[in-house]
Amino acid sequence: MPAPLDVAGSLALFRRSGDDLIDRWDGRHLVRAAPLDNTWVPFVATASGGPHEPGFDVSVADAEYLTALHEVVANTFAPPSEDHARLVREDAVLAALDARFPGMRQIRQLDVFTALVRCISAQQVNLRWAVITRRRLAEAFGRRYEVAGWMVYALDPERIASVDPAEIRALQFTTSKSVSIVATAQAVLNGRLEAHHLAELSDEEVISRLVAIRGIGRWSAEWVLARTLGRPRVVAGDLGVRKAVGLAYLGTPAPSEAEVRAATAHWGPSAGAAQALLLHALGEGALTPATRPESRVASRRSLTRSGTGAVSIERSC
Repeated sequence: MPAPLDVAGSLALFRRSGDDLIDRWDGRHLVRAAPLDNTWVPFVATASGGPHEPGFDVSVADAEYLTALHEVVANTFAPPSEDHARLVREDAVLAALDARFPGMRQIRQLDVFTALVRCISAQQVNLRWAVITRRRLAEAFGRRYEVAGWMVYALDPERIASVDPAEIRALQFTTSKSVSIVATAQAVLNGRLEAHHLAELSDEEVISRLVAIRGIGRWSAEWVLARTLGRPRVVAGDLGVRKAVGLAYLGTPAPSEAEVRAATAHWGPSAGAAQALLLHALGEGALTPATRPESRVASRRSLTRSGTGAVSIERSC
């Protein structure tokens, strides 16, 4: 894994709002189940080394999967693009944040179904409640595994596809979310959402395929592009992204989606890393209009404001 890499900071999104029992991180141990060879393989990856020599010791019940799991763990941390160093040098906002939080990486959600369930659960609620409902879903309908003294669940679409949405509704998901979760599981079983197939499509083709599923909108589809397929996509409709970009570049916590896209257009192929850095800084309380570099004020004032519009309450999933 390329250094520097802030393992704990990058994985903080799995801890900040609670433990959903699916993507588990306690500050040192990453516990997940990976889909390999048509089965789920639970593992524990224990962080070792520091930001300049990052590494993991991987524990798994079946040593046959050890090599593949090392690759899974490495792929969890999206590497920066070749253009990233130049962008940080030229962007005063990113330069300041990168100096404060060096080695931040975007975390990949390598399973499409789990990625979409994360987004569905986070629609129009705060992230702590999203974690609570995902945990309930995992305990009720997930596959439970134990490995190296840890317990972890996998959300298996084959199992969830046959569940009555009313049973998911009983876990305090909304009716629409319950229907969407089952519909998404069924779409996975139909073969339309396999990651290697989606990887062959353009961004707009991926979005079109995903939004055809009941309850999946452009916001969720763009997070799949960014975190599952590793595309350099700014999820400009996300409340957290809008707030982070607004505070860092525009001096407001409520910019419009169009303003976010304009303010981040220069990120280019480094959009994933830049977006992850800003979201981490937001989570750490490090973004306020008072602390944004003054060198960005002129560019903020030069933007044509189209009005802030209504702020979506969809949140980073």
